[in-house]
Amino acid sequence: MLDDATSTVEQDAPDFAVEIEGLSKTYGGNGRAPAKEALKNISLTIPRGSFFALLGPNGAGKSTLINILAGLVVKTAGQARIWGFDIVEDMRASRRAIGVVPQELNLDPFFTPREMLELQSGLYGVPKSQRRVDDILESVGLREQADLYARRLSGGMRRRLLVAKAMVHSPPILVLDEPTAGVDIELRHQLWESLRAMNEAGITILLTTHYLEEAESLCDQIAIINHGKLIARDSTRNLLNHLDSKQMSITVDQDLSAIPAELERFAPKLIGERQIVFQYPPSRIDSGEILNAIGAAHLKIIDVSTRETELEDIFLRLTREAAAE
Repeated sequence: MLDDATSTVEQDAPDFAVEIEGLSKTYGGNGRAPAKEALKNISLTIPRGSFFALLGPNGAGKSTLINILAGLVVKTAGQARIWGFDIVEDMRASRRAIGVVPQELNLDPFFTPREMLELQSGLYGVPKSQRRVDDILESVGLREQADLYARRLSGGMRRRLLVAKAMVHSPPILVLDEPTAGVDIELRHQLWESLRAMNEAGITILLTTHYLEEAESLCDQIAIINHGKLIARDSTRNLLNHLDSKQMSITVDQDLSAIPAELERFAPKLIGERQIVFQYPPSRIDSGEILNAIGAAHLKIIDVSTRETELEDIFLRLTREAAAE
């Protein structure tokens, strides 16, 4: 299945898998309900072959954006192209270029995975001779459960079955809306491996998630939306470097009642009587300076730990700043 997907991806491949220009969506405003702007002039490009994360709090507009791309919600304004096809003017072609994995586990409990994939293949017009049902089930770890009724599958298996359904027509773009919600840690990591393999095969993946660890581990590029607005978009590495901040926690060998004078210029915090916590910009202050100052204060280090900037720190800061505007 992945070999076939790779060949599909390479045929007449555009530079951008998804292109969004000035996309807006307003609900209501018809006299019976007040207007609500779910998306506000979103412009975004997703490079072909990327593993892209779309982050945002509940109600930010993530699902609205995905549903517009999938053809389930009608946009109010703007344009969107999937694999170079306009979602309105080239609706059929754009929908064939995308596979969407919904957040809800909407599976018929009396169908087997094999039957579901055969049916889904037929709906997309895939000839029987070109169907790769067993290969797809193998790629998501469901080969042994191919003939079990869906009601007998675990939550994690059902989630993987949704991924398989989205791949029956070998789309070059896969969109997943909260794919690991409610999945235990072991199954989450199994799904991660499946998605990595698909991405390495050339499939562009767009992921929405509430698990920041997931985005940080899997995705090479990230966009953050809040209250319908795009507030950040960059590579994961650049976003993690966005906050020039590092934390060092040092435990010393004696009780302290106050911060020693030798350390005051770093403005650390005293936690308890022996733990000193430094928050500092590594671009301007070297950790060696802090350790030398500890020695100058005649303190012996018992333990030291550091914490780098995490995606969660950036996410919280950016969403708070956007909310305050």
